[in-house]
Amino acid sequence: MMRYVAPLAAIVVALFVGGIWYVSQGGGEETGFAQCGATQIAGDGNQIGGPFELVNADGETVTDQDVITEPSLIYFGYTFCPDVCPLDTARNAEAVDILTERGLSVTPIFISIDPERDTPKIVGEFAYNLHEKMIGLTGSPEQTDAASKAYRTYYKAHDKSDEFYLVDHSTFSYLVLPEHGFVEFFRRDVSADVMAERVACFVENA
Repeated sequence: MMRYVAPLAAIVVALFVGGIWYVSQGGGEETGFAQCGATQIAGDGNQIGGPFELVNADGETVTDQDVITEPSLIYFGYTFCPDVCPLDTARNAEAVDILTERGLSVTPIFISIDPERDTPKIVGEFAYNLHEKMIGLTGSPEQTDAASKAYRTYYKAHDKSDEFYLVDHSTFSYLVLPEHGFVEFFRRDVSADVMAERVACFVENA
């Protein structure tokens, strides 16, 4: 039975990456931000993003409209993540500071995909320690799954009988504008400077 697990996981990841490739390559339709992105979003980007309902650091249930009140960089991860999440979210926070120096206000948002361990308090402290503007969100497994599906992210927890279990997950950061919704995503190899430059283009041309 175990010999089928790795191939199946590979297929799942391949399908996810393939979906992102389709969205990023698109059909060549004009989005209004053609000069800004290294990726080209199919149609108007409706394949990614949308409404969500989660819980903030104060334990309050909030929606996407409550949270995304200005240009925002959204990242899905978890606070027990040993390496990738801290690096990616620190990069996003650095990009936000660079944008602030340019007179542009952008909110970094961290959404946990590990609701069993990431309580509102834990997520809130994690986010604040990275950046004073960063909003940390968690929720029930159902709320988390719905938000993840809206943004086409992938996550799968390892054996939860181990309290230090890891969670496999996608590592894209998503730029969302209140008036336009999702407009661009960034891979983890994009530097803070490059991210800030591309975000600035979207914000200034919105």
